[in-house]
Amino acid sequence: MSERHFPPPWLIEEHVDSFIVCDAIGQALGYFYFDNEMQRPAATSRLTREEARLMAASFAKLPELATRG
Repeated sequence: MSERHFPPPWLIEEHVDSFIVCDAIGQALGYFYFDNEMQRPAATSRLTREEARLMAASFAKLPELATRG
């Protein structure tokens, strides 16, 4: 069985209602959805735009963290 690799750098793409983290060859690795209209009920469980951005940024740093010893 071959190992899967997701080459760095991992980049963040901003979309209308989400941030998508992709590896260097464009493979989507993580989706972080947010809700700009925070008047909706809390049952939607979506993040604010800033929360989603921060989570995507932290996720995109994982390759750097893995190489630190």
